[in-house]
Amino acid sequence: MIRLDIFSDPICPWCYIGKTLLDRALESRPDHPFSVEWHPFQLNPEMPAQGMDRRAYLEGKFGGKKQAVEVYGRIAEAAIAAGIDIDFAAIQRTPNTLNAHRLIHWAGLEGQQNAVIAALFRAYFKDGRDIGSTDTLVDIAQACGMDAGATERLLATDADRAEIIARDSDARQKGVTGVPAFLIAQQYMMAGAQPVKTWQQVIDELLETIASEA
Repeated sequence: MIRLDIFSDPICPWCYIGKTLLDRALESRPDHPFSVEWHPFQLNPEMPAQGMDRRAYLEGKFGGKKQAVEVYGRIAEAAIAAGIDIDFAAIQRTPNTLNAHRLIHWAGLEGQQNAVIAALFRAYFKDGRDIGSTDTLVDIAQACGMDAGATERLLATDADRAEIIARDSDARQKGVTGVPAFLIAQQYMMAGAQPVKTWQQVIDELLETIASEA
């Protein structure tokens, strides 16, 4: 197997689009060699723990309402092209995602990482749920086969908080400046949501290399 490390934030629309396109490519190549692992990268590491009003966040980030509308218009077009139905109007708050990243970490220990990632994207971008909320995170954990009580107890503590922050910092030190970012075999980095064809070409080339070395 070849490691595919993915740096992502569950409130990043490009990460949602990127995962969708990657999943489509992996489904089309069932013999792909990838072993996928997700890693934390907070788009807003200074976000207040309770999050903030999404409209205020976007207008502050992009320099006004007009600019925010333009940026998200392009994102909406890309989402539609990828076959994703995002309900931006349903999203009322931009959360702090540290606890969501903790849940993703715990899900990885139980072999449920991809399911939890998918559920977080759906909850935020389709259902407009606050994925900074403990209740939402516990619901997601339970729906993905994790122990709800254990998850709730862990979220009430600082368990693995320092590790997530350290891993986020390490990603930045390695040159990750935005997400999604894909690190193949701990050597080759691809930034941004990649088309299905690009992933198929990468997989085919890797399979050819593996076959030639066998």
